[in-house]
Amino acid sequence: MPDVVAPDVHGPAAPAPGAVSGRIEGAVHDPRRHESAHKHVSGEAVYVDDIAEPAGLLHVYLGLSTRAHARIRAIDLSPVRHAPGVVAVFAAADVPGVNDIGCMGKHDEPMFASTLVEHVGQPIFAVAAATRDQARRAAKLAAIEYEDLPAILTIAAARDGERTLVTPPMTLTVGDAGAALAAAPHSVAGRLAIGGQEHFYLESQIAMAVPGEDGEVLIHVSTQHPTEVQHIVAHVLAVPSAAVTVEVRRMGGGFGGKETQSNLFAACTALVASRTGRAAKLRPDRDDDFQITGKRHDFEVDYRVGFDGDGLIRGVEMLFAARAGYAADLSGPVTDRALFHADNGYFYPAARLESLPLKTNTVSNTAFRGFGGPQGMVAAERAIDEIAFALGKDPLEIRKRNFYGTDPERDGRSLTPYHQTVTDNILPELVERLEETSGYWKRREEIRAFNRTSRILRKGLALTPVKFGISFTASHYNQAGALVHVYTDGSIQLNHGGIEMGQGLYTKVAQVVAEEFQVDISTIRPTATNTGKVPNTSATAASSGSDLNGKAAQAAARTIRDRLVAFAAEKWGVAQDAVRFERNRVRVGERDMSFAELASAAYIARVQLSATGFYRTPKIHWDRAAGRGTPFYYFAYGAACAEVTVDTLTGEYVVDRVDILHDCGRSLNPAIDKGQIEGGFVQGMGWLTMEELWWDGQGRLRTHAPSTYKIPACSDRPRIFNVALLENAPNREDSIFRSKAVGEPPLMLGMAVLHALSDAVASVADHRLCPRLDAPATPERVLACIGRLRERAAAGGAGPLPNPPPPSAVEGTAADPARAPSPAESGGGSGRGPDAPSEPAPGPA
Repeated sequence: MPDVVAPDVHGPAAPAPGAVSGRIEGAVHDPRRHESAHKHVSGEAVYVDDIAEPAGLLHVYLGLSTRAHARIRAIDLSPVRHAPGVVAVFAAADVPGVNDIGCMGKHDEPMFASTLVEHVGQPIFAVAAATRDQARRAAKLAAIEYEDLPAILTIAAARDGERTLVTPPMTLTVGDAGAALAAAPHSVAGRLAIGGQEHFYLESQIAMAVPGEDGEVLIHVSTQHPTEVQHIVAHVLAVPSAAVTVEVRRMGGGFGGKETQSNLFAACTALVASRTGRAAKLRPDRDDDFQITGKRHDFEVDYRVGFDGDGLIRGVEMLFAARAGYAADLSGPVTDRALFHADNGYFYPAARLESLPLKTNTVSNTAFRGFGGPQGMVAAERAIDEIAFALGKDPLEIRKRNFYGTDPERDGRSLTPYHQTVTDNILPELVERLEETSGYWKRREEIRAFNRTSRILRKGLALTPVKFGISFTASHYNQAGALVHVYTDGSIQLNHGGIEMGQGLYTKVAQVVAEEFQVDISTIRPTATNTGKVPNTSATAASSGSDLNGKAAQAAARTIRDRLVAFAAEKWGVAQDAVRFERNRVRVGERDMSFAELASAAYIARVQLSATGFYRTPKIHWDRAAGRGTPFYYFAYGAACAEVTVDTLTGEYVVDRVDILHDCGRSLNPAIDKGQIEGGFVQGMGWLTMEELWWDGQGRLRTHAPSTYKIPACSDRPRIFNVALLENAPNREDSIFRSKAVGEPPLMLGMAVLHALSDAVASVADHRLCPRLDAPATPERVLACIGRLRERAAAGGAGPLPNPPPPSAVEGTAADPARAPSPAESGGGSGRGPDAPSEPAPGPA
């Protein structure tokens, strides 16, 4: 059984494979700090807004729609053009190429709206001025005449109306779900509401474009997908892709929000630079960033689950209705991924899972860490809770009983709804270990005893698992390139297609190259990701950054190393296996030299010391139309146990303790991976408990700034926070040094907090009713759920609690009628954005 250890970021590590003498600094599997950590804390790290501005740079700002759905009858931009400092104004007619920034080629996402606006905050024009303040003020001066059209703002309105979709839906089927449900001894059905989430990256969207010769342009932009930006800009400017160079040294956070959303800002600055011949920069205010850019999709999931008396699932039907927004963006792949993860770690003998990416007159929603997978998993966990309450059993018992099997050849419990066989399931042993180390069952007894005697405060406990598939479901994205240069002084320059957004990708890939050459990591110099060095990059997303780029860099390094070995063997007359790389040195037979000496000698002998590397993920394929294939190379696993305390008078709560055990395979860098697990968990907890997006009846986002949209703060972290990595469990697939991805999977560990809250709430009705607590489980929603439970219990109700009332026409997420007004509704707080309407938003109808 794998061992559990908490990584020691200062202690020694085991010898690296291939090291003959000594151990290099920064070898793979070492708990190494982030390569830019010292620059992050000192303020020396250079982001786009820190780059020295070229002389004559223009500042750009966007003019935005104030209507959710309307025809533009007339637009007068002359007040904008005559405003102080304004140099130029650009609208749809000024775009020389294609007026579209959509990532799916559907031409449904114009850079500038011309005749029709489809959400509040949609860009209509751009103004370039001498200063950012002048541009921002001028953008407010346009006189636009609208003809309002009916606006569809909520999932309910879209689903129960014409059901217009932004992209074709997908259906996954295995077995005969209808027959299985009809034959099951028990069944439950309901509807689950899952809120969206704002990315809230610390560095806002930003781009700076510098014009060059012959229509060329260099773009510094905060993006996860430089190649897509390159293609979009080329189309907008009507130039070849080779004329556009995109460079990214680092981002101040992305979380999926800069996979497609940066296209607008890059294309807009490129247009200004191209037409004026002057560098241009666009950095929106945080309030405008909120309004312009897409969020995590909110979902309403209709589910029906059949099961037997032991809690074994017999059949499942789920319909995932998502608020996609006005354009396709990534809603197709996101809702697909929700279906891929609607099983989480559970075997469904028969299932029918359907997506419904609904068009609404809100901003087009987009990628967010987990990419739809978290919403699918939340639905799976709700189904498990329903079964547990129906049978009067502990939810953990039902979870364990329904896990996928561990022996695909014998147990017949390994086929997913998308017809991939799970061959690497370690959830049963991982969860068993966490049960033991967290003291789950003893604490369960203690919490039940506490709740029996506590009149106001109630505690809850939950242990939830995670199984997350790793790879892009769009198979062609599962490729990467790298470029490695060895210089005659022994220093090494490393470039690849991945983006450093704080997750430590540059550090991990540098460790891979250091390991291959057996040189200290200080020898490696990572350089900015640049489409002119490594072309046709894939997005840094889908938790694939280290897997893809690490393998590509390893291939490049091995090409150069093989050349050095062949050269040394020939020059000094030894067999190639007598050439050994040691710590910063190379032994050639009995001859010993530094790595730099070998590099210099090879250069004199005209040996090429530069190489490209390429990698494509093996074994994967996917047929979307058929709903069958092997979309994932492997699965990452984890589990979290959370304990909470809820005040039943106010609905407020604290997270008392969280224990996490997570599977990183053989971690490339335990220190960085542990940080990713901690951060991912807190972000997932925030999404499910406190982060609430709210639109008013006119389609205006009212939670548009830190004053009204709350993410977890330091005081919200668990009071006791234990995080451990599962050790001695290397990846069974040939990933980079047998590690596993750790970008997205930890976010879903936050589900434990939602279910611990549900457990605490259920105690007010003696755990006889499933609370059906929707997300985000804000204090208002928790309090309303407690009220419904008490009313039902007092009336002698049994079985599942009815779903909460549907959201009203003016509210963007499912809510309770007793819900207190949000800060945006009441105008509360002193941090109202400078552009927010002065009148309070109307409350729920």
